[in-house]
Amino acid sequence: TSLAEVFDFARDYLGLLKAAVIAAGIVPPGIEGSGHRLEDLLAQICGPGRGLELVSRVNDIPKGSRLAVSTNLLAALVAVCMRATGQTASLTGGLEEPERRLVLARALLGEWLGGSGGGWQDSGGVWPGIKLITGVLAEEGDPEHGISRGCLMPRHRILGGDDASAATRKRLQQSLVLVHGGMAQNVGPILEMVTEKYLLRSAKEWQARLGALGILEEILDALRNGDIPAIGDATTRNFAGPIQTIIPWASNYFTETLIARARAAFGDDFHGFWMLGGMSGGGMGFIFAPERHAEAQARMQEIMSTAKRELERALPFAMEPVVYDFAINDQGTCADRLSGADALMPAGYYTLVLPDLLRQSRQDLPSAQRTELDKFGAACRTRPELGHMVKTLFDVMLPRGATDGAADRSQRQMLEDLGFDRAQHEVIRRDLAEGRIGLSQNRLPSTAVIEDVRPEDVVDTRPWFRGGSAEGDDRREIGRQALAAGQVAVVSLAAGAGSRWTQGAGVVKALHPFCRLGGKHRTFVETHLAKSRRVSQEAGAWIPHVFTTSYLTHDPIADFLKGQGNYGYAGPLVLSAGRAVGLRLVPTVRDLRFLWEEMPQQVLDEQQQKVRESLHTALINWARSTGEASDYTDNVPSQCLHPVGHWFEVPNLLRNGVLRDLLRERPALSHLLLHNIDTLGADVDATLLGEHIRSGATLTFEVITRRLEDRGGGLARVNGRTRLVEGLAMPREEDEFRLSYYNSMTTWIQVDGLLRTFGLNREDLADEARVLAGIRSVAGHLPTYITVKDVKKRWGHGQEDVFPVTQFEKLWGDMTTLAEVDSRFLVVPRLRGQQLKDQAQLDGWLRDGSAAYVEGLCAWE
Repeated sequence: TSLAEVFDFARDYLGLLKAAVIAAGIVPPGIEGSGHRLEDLLAQICGPGRGLELVSRVNDIPKGSRLAVSTNLLAALVAVCMRATGQTASLTGGLEEPERRLVLARALLGEWLGGSGGGWQDSGGVWPGIKLITGVLAEEGDPEHGISRGCLMPRHRILGGDDASAATRKRLQQSLVLVHGGMAQNVGPILEMVTEKYLLRSAKEWQARLGALGILEEILDALRNGDIPAIGDATTRNFAGPIQTIIPWASNYFTETLIARARAAFGDDFHGFWMLGGMSGGGMGFIFAPERHAEAQARMQEIMSTAKRELERALPFAMEPVVYDFAINDQGTCADRLSGADALMPAGYYTLVLPDLLRQSRQDLPSAQRTELDKFGAACRTRPELGHMVKTLFDVMLPRGATDGAADRSQRQMLEDLGFDRAQHEVIRRDLAEGRIGLSQNRLPSTAVIEDVRPEDVVDTRPWFRGGSAEGDDRREIGRQALAAGQVAVVSLAAGAGSRWTQGAGVVKALHPFCRLGGKHRTFVETHLAKSRRVSQEAGAWIPHVFTTSYLTHDPIADFLKGQGNYGYAGPLVLSAGRAVGLRLVPTVRDLRFLWEEMPQQVLDEQQQKVRESLHTALINWARSTGEASDYTDNVPSQCLHPVGHWFEVPNLLRNGVLRDLLRERPALSHLLLHNIDTLGADVDATLLGEHIRSGATLTFEVITRRLEDRGGGLARVNGRTRLVEGLAMPREEDEFRLSYYNSMTTWIQVDGLLRTFGLNREDLADEARVLAGIRSVAGHLPTYITVKDVKKRWGHGQEDVFPVTQFEKLWGDMTTLAEVDSRFLVVPRLRGQQLKDQAQLDGWLRDGSAAYVEGLCAWE
């Protein structure tokens, strides 16, 4: 290990250990970049030729658990480093109060260095027992005095016998069932949102904060009185009230389901829910009557596992739910010194290091390692908990090849079943490797003239929504007549996994219970069906609703709708199965550098920026060592494949017979409303339908006024032609900011005009060869984009890595580039056209009236 590697936190999985070594003062922070050698530094601490070995073990708890694991682990590592280097009064036992304060300060430094950012209260495990953690004002003598209103570090008051008696502590331990629900999510956006609301002193949230402080006093009183049911009642009210007022996204459908089922199973013996961290679904507490504690542990495991099976395609689960054994730690962070036969590392350590040692001659090993091997061998023969080690080491040193072969066969079989075009894939892979296509080649030529559109290029329909417009009333009447005549169907694009929505978790976005509407958590699918139900009831004719699907989403959506009874939708409800699939590729270093160095990125603070650059370097090395532009196959098959862009969803309607069957059943069907699954404000609006019919256009696209956060292209004049331009195709970043309108992707489609574009008519839909030829002809005139997406690879027990992968796409908006297609553009209200691409948008979406607007469009079952 070199000194530079110690400061390279994202290079490997050892970032937290490196931060501990630096924060503990073994490697001073100021030595970074000094040119000194690590060997010289260690020689001064340990003696020439010696070093330190630091090992950590976490008992199968994933990142993002809400159980304060990383912060307490970091504090423990800092403390053990301080003990080993004589910075504490004692080598073993607990810490003294000044030492705890120093460990806390250094843990905060370590989190800043490593970019992990745990919670302010997370290091409470350094102190023993039950403690009250409070912020304090900076006073004279504090380093923050005159700089900040408050101190950086909180104060910890350990609750004594008067605050919580021994009997109360025992009953609390016997009542609390501590669990991990299996969900592990990035809580960073939530923490940013809370900080923002605190700084802005938002009125409703500020009142909620004061309410939470009042509930805290209730909890302290209940502890003094030994009233465990009152504690459960208070923590439940805190979760349902103040916490969700400040953080509406703290709860989710999974958590609400667990609470409801626990209450149904235990009745009055269920005392309450205990929220942990900024988001629920991971670490959580459930409080039960003490006499039913063992029963509650078993029942909660069953409830969680059942709910996870029901929702695992809709929500990002990292592991199987688990119930923990819980006890109050009356020692805080403490140390033991092992000696003799007990002086061994955790078993997992030997799984990692022994294979390399056993491949060497025993005589070549240092005497200390030979002695340790002898002790470990003796322990394996006599200690039952190590009895599995021989088999484990055999599996590591002589891995079984059948599993990988089976996975490879499974992936190949899936590709064959989905009609994967290997020849086309090889052409794309070769072009990518040789630099003919890539992120930079997505862009239009630098000579392209990109201008904002003129008023005559669009029809501004926003005044029609305000009422009192004769023109709008005329269009509305045309639309109503078409609806009553059964001329319209809805097509919702639900083939994607929503990579940004769950950071590459591979769940079905359409099934995500994203928000509470109408008093319940609703999925995207249910919300769209509720809008179609309202319009159908008003028109007196049921609208066919089609959801386009892919290999990833078809079966989950079909099963989910069946389980929900189609949400009671009485009209035709059809799934359009995708017929196009791609195999992801390892990105080229060229594309990764372009993405991170040429494309716009959020600028972080100095240390976070350093950690991010370290991560980028590690990922570039991964791409180079794995093989640039090689097939990405080192994951479960569903994470290696990808949908090939939403352009294919409309041709799929032609290929799979869905449109043919709809036209046979409903000969009057003449128009389709196409929209993304996350464009929640889009419905079959009679006024817009009437304008589309009146114009006679083949395609009528809806656009909205652009805001700063709207990235991804827009409506422009390109070399004099009005068309939609994808953000990927913008030759210059500043061009996008000159465009007034953003593409909502919602499109009104004239069915017969669309068929003519593909060289078809209604009768031709029965001729698969002719349909395929027409699709290929149009596809050949549209650009193919190379994109880089995030994908999660899960391993171990709830651990996961996020890798960038390359995939290709054809996008629907490029239909506006075809001269033979009559395309028109409507400016619609922003509430109708905005999209939800990232869960970080949800809070603003809820508070700016968008959620209420969508709720007003729905008729729930």
